[in-house]
Amino acid sequence: MRVNKKYSCLPAEEKGIHIINIRAIEDIGYDQHESTLLNSLSKNPDADCKYGLYFRDGKRKVDYILVYHYKKSSAGKTLTRRVHHSDSSARSTKQDQPLPGKGVQLEMRESEPHVDYHEDDKRFRREEYEGNLVEAGLELERDEDTKIHGVGFVKIHAPWNVLCREAEFLKLKMPTKKMYQINQTHGLLKKINSVIQKITEPIQPKVAEHKPQTVKRLSYPFSREKQHLFDLSDRDSFFDSKTRSTIVYEILKRTTCTKAKYSMGITSLLANGVYSAAYPLHDGDYEGENVEPNDRKLLCEEWASYGVFYKYQPIDLVRKYFGEKIGLYFAWLGVYTQMLIPASIVGIIVFLYGCATVDENIPSMEMCDQRNNITMCPLCDRTCSYWKMSSACATARASHLFDNPATVFFSVFMALWAATFMEHWKRKQMRLNYRWDLTGFEEEEDHPRAEYEAKVLEKSLRKEHKQKETDKEKLTWKDRFPAYLTNFVGIIFMVGLTFAIVFGVIIYRISTAAALAISSTPSGRSSVRVTVTATAVIINLVVIIILDEVYGCIARWLTQIEVPKTDKNFEERLIFKAFLLKFVNAYTPIFYVAFFKGRFVGRPGDYVYIFHSFRMEECAPGGCLMELCIQLSIIMLGKQLIQNNLFEIGIPKMKKFIRYMKLKRRRSLDHEEHMKKKQRYEVDYNLEPFAGLTPEYMEMIIQFGFVTLFVASFPLAPLFALLNNIIEIRLDAKKFVTELRRPVAVRAKDIGIWYNILRGIGKLAVIINAFVISFTSDFIPRLVYLYMYSENGTMHGFVNHTLSSFNVSDFQAGTAPNDPMDLGYEVQICRYKDYREPPWSENKYDISKDFWAVLAARLAFVIVFQNLVMFMSDFVDWIIPDIPKDISQQIHKEKVLMVEVFMREEQGKLQMLETWKDNDKKKGENCNNHSPRLSRSRSGSLSSCHSYPLDV
Repeated sequence: MRVNKKYSCLPAEEKGIHIINIRAIEDIGYDQHESTLLNSLSKNPDADCKYGLYFRDGKRKVDYILVYHYKKSSAGKTLTRRVHHSDSSARSTKQDQPLPGKGVQLEMRESEPHVDYHEDDKRFRREEYEGNLVEAGLELERDEDTKIHGVGFVKIHAPWNVLCREAEFLKLKMPTKKMYQINQTHGLLKKINSVIQKITEPIQPKVAEHKPQTVKRLSYPFSREKQHLFDLSDRDSFFDSKTRSTIVYEILKRTTCTKAKYSMGITSLLANGVYSAAYPLHDGDYEGENVEPNDRKLLCEEWASYGVFYKYQPIDLVRKYFGEKIGLYFAWLGVYTQMLIPASIVGIIVFLYGCATVDENIPSMEMCDQRNNITMCPLCDRTCSYWKMSSACATARASHLFDNPATVFFSVFMALWAATFMEHWKRKQMRLNYRWDLTGFEEEEDHPRAEYEAKVLEKSLRKEHKQKETDKEKLTWKDRFPAYLTNFVGIIFMVGLTFAIVFGVIIYRISTAAALAISSTPSGRSSVRVTVTATAVIINLVVIIILDEVYGCIARWLTQIEVPKTDKNFEERLIFKAFLLKFVNAYTPIFYVAFFKGRFVGRPGDYVYIFHSFRMEECAPGGCLMELCIQLSIIMLGKQLIQNNLFEIGIPKMKKFIRYMKLKRRRSLDHEEHMKKKQRYEVDYNLEPFAGLTPEYMEMIIQFGFVTLFVASFPLAPLFALLNNIIEIRLDAKKFVTELRRPVAVRAKDIGIWYNILRGIGKLAVIINAFVISFTSDFIPRLVYLYMYSENGTMHGFVNHTLSSFNVSDFQAGTAPNDPMDLGYEVQICRYKDYREPPWSENKYDISKDFWAVLAARLAFVIVFQNLVMFMSDFVDWIIPDIPKDISQQIHKEKVLMVEVFMREEQGKLQMLETWKDNDKKKGENCNNHSPRLSRSRSGSLSSCHSYPLDV
């Protein structure tokens, strides 16, 4: 049985042999005891190759790994270890083998058990694909003798000439020899910066990349013709591991495998199970004794540790290890978390202001004053009785904590905060683009996805009699119309499902409130509203968490059936669908409490009923703002705690434990294998694959909505978001460094569609907060009463002004309380919150003119608030430039320096050409002045005269 194969690209003069195939030691003739003895005496080759980071020769670095599953022969034995390079006798006997699948191997297969056609087809595809990779210049080495049974690994190395060629194709900006001074601040700014650096020194990460730089290398797109511009003194480190893996991945994507009747790249092969995984390797271990220093270990110590939560992130090192796209995500998350600090401080001040003024709030004092003796109408039919307004004293006092004049100021502040945050991020993004040499970078169209190519092939086969070339075919809107229709119907159905669930929770609240009201205990009756609200919010939270996972899967399926052409199109469509569904799922219950609850109740004697049985629920006497605060806080905190943190910690730990138990069961079968150290690619294979940044961005965008959309009802939202993000940064960092396979580095100059979503949420937040202040809180009715109806210019009498009167004799039959004497006296007039005419008026129970005055004031406030805040936000956008002045100067300086470099190069060429012409003239004159004695060798002299070095 084949255990270890090695593929390598040979010199040009040996093109007849492309692949070297080393057979198992057992095939050569050693038995297991002899090979074990030989291995114990020879040098450990795993240490030479740094346990899988290099090829078996210990010189060529592994840039990428392909993993595949294969079926072992039941007759064969498992070799205890790989073939060592020190085994020269074993290697020499089997070194010159033909390509896999040919020659001697056919004879070997005759003696092996029959493998099914499907496995043969996969093997043939792998052999052709790997042969094409070798032709593309990559060097391969196979390893099937691993601790993971039935799994083979193909190690890929990109030699120097391939790296140079692909870097030129990809237009990678690389540092040149030219260095220039970065403009430094002078005078007072320099002193301020130095003081800030000294103060913040303890919170700076201890990494070289994070230190402030005074000089920078000039960068230029790599070119093989201009290699003299670049510092190639150390070729091994010129292209770092991130760049090498990116280059190899580009080759893997465009290399084809035509045995499946159509072109297949690595994405197609992975989708069809030909390979089970493809990933670059981590730099090494991050923990343990005698671990060599590497970037992964440094990131684990200075970034992915909860002990350094107070430090800045080493963003440049994150970018160096994971690439620009992931680096931008963590940079954005860091900027967002920093900007939450001032928002949290202002929110705490607003909350403390509410606490300090709660005893001075006249409306809540009037509600709590039992001397007012205000009797309220029943909250439900028959089973509920009359109740005293003073029983809602606690709710009224708590409402003032969030419903006070400072809330309006905080809403304006948060709108400006959102605009400032967006502008600050744009400036930070430009700084990172400059530091990471991304200025001028434009994303090129990506390779078509495997599913798109398969769909195009299917379409071309249908039209085979007309057009056979698949390259000329493409999917039109007619081909995608069934998918578009399915998407539309599916999204409408999901949104309708969310509304139906919220409606079901409303029915639960109404029915539970009626059931609890039957309770004979006074304590049970007084806590009905709190009990119903808390339990309903918990139900909403559980439903939101479940539907979030369901909607994520549905959004991916809906995007897949659309068959987008490129990965970028796929990602943008997936983000749009997932955000739409999750936004509706998370915010629908909150929207109901904020804008619909208590609006369509009716009045005593003419209530609105659902299914002719359940009366629509009303807001508390203090308004619905307190309930909105409870709803928002529980959903926000529960979502962050359960979904974002426990799921992110618990699920990976559970998967890791399951994998550990499986490996432990296998190791118990082979104690000797258990004692040997795993190769790097085996360890990384057991890690979770990288699933993209969409889930990470999504949870932060939803949180951004909680912080901005309803911040008027919950000023402490920025504080809880800040505390969550401090943990979230380190949690995500630990996940990327220790629990995920290393993702392929992707170049990106911005955060893409997420920026537009953030701007949209910021604009929507202004409108929603205007409506929350106007219609949900009592801010506008208080202003109207204070300036239009108050007799002494105070808020005394406001509560009585907002309550209407109802004659209990006007109750509909069967709706009056069963126990009218529950309060100990007969009630003739009860009060309810609304602006209506009294029962002794001619137009009794009609809407009063006070209602229209308050409504006009509310609408006017919405218009003024919205336009004022929008104008202020746009003014902030305009006054803060997108590109910092120093960065624009540095970019201009780079362009000037690059022009100077090329001008000097051109001048040097011209001077050299002139020197050659002068030398040519002088040597011609010297040859003409030679003596006649040398005429016999004149031709030789002339030839020597005109032979001069042409090395530039």
